[in-house]
Amino acid sequence: METTNGTGHPLPYDTYRQAIERETLRFAEVVRSADPATPVPSCPDWTLAELARHVGSLQRWFCALLTQLVQEPPRSRDVELGLPERAEEYAGWVAAGAPTVATVLRGTDPRAAMWAWGEDQHARFWARRMLFETLVHRVDAERAVGHEPDLDPALAADGVDEFLVSLPYAGLFAPEVAKLRGDGEVIAFRCADRADAGGEEWRVRLDPDGFRLLPRAGADAEPVDTASSAPQTTVRGPAADLLLLLYGRRTYQDPAFDVSGETTALDRWFAHTAF
Repeated sequence: METTNGTGHPLPYDTYRQAIERETLRFAEVVRSADPATPVPSCPDWTLAELARHVGSLQRWFCALLTQLVQEPPRSRDVELGLPERAEEYAGWVAAGAPTVATVLRGTDPRAAMWAWGEDQHARFWARRMLFETLVHRVDAERAVGHEPDLDPALAADGVDEFLVSLPYAGLFAPEVAKLRGDGEVIAFRCADRADAGGEEWRVRLDPDGFRLLPRAGADAEPVDTASSAPQTTVRGPAADLLLLLYGRRTYQDPAFDVSGETTALDRWFAHTAF
C-alpha cells in the first residue's frame, strides 16, 4: 500500500508506520535519560516533560481519529490519555503508546476516506503527519540535551514535501500563513544529498492572493510555465537540514545552506510560516 507525496515519489505506507514506532521510542529514550524540567529551546517555554506530554497526547488523539475514521472536524480533542501523575514517568508513557499506534495504523486502510485538515482526505494523511510531528520533536528533545540529531535523508525529503503540501491548509493553527503573499516571487528549496532521486526540488510562488507549491517538471506533471516558475531565490542543502529549516529549527544563514539570489522573499516566507 502506497501514498503519493506532492513530488510524485511514493513512499510505502508501512514506511510511515515503522518510522513512527522507531521515532517514538527514540524520543522516549532521550526524555527518559534527562531531567524532565530541562528547557527545550526550539519550543519556547516548554520543558522536556511538556514536550513529552504533547507528543504522547497528539499520538493518542490521532489514533482516536483513525479508529473512528471521522468524517468531519472533531469538536473536541479530549481522549483518554492515562497520563501519569509524575513527570518522570512521561517517557515510559510515551513509549507504552507505541504498540497501540502500530496496531491502529496496521489495521487502517490508508486509502480510507476521512476528514483531515490537509489536502489529502484519507487516513494516510494522519500517518504521514504523525511521523513528522514525532520526528521533529525527537530532534527538539535531542538538541535540548546537547545531542546532535541524525535524520534519514529519504524520510527528511518526504518531510519537506509533506510540510510544503500541508502548509496552505495550516491557517487554523498558524494564522500568519494566510498573510503570506507576494508579487510572483519564486523560492526554490533543493536537496543537495538526494542524487538518487534526481535532485529533489520544490518551488513555491508568492502571489498577491497567497502562495502555492508549483508542480514539478516531468512526464506525469502538469505543464509548467517556465517564465513564472523560475526561482529568484534558491536554498540548497541536505534534506535533513532543509526539513529543520522549514520547521524553524535552523536559519538559512547556517553554513549548511547555499543560498543564491535575493533574500527579501525568503525573509517574508519565514516570517509567516511558523508551524
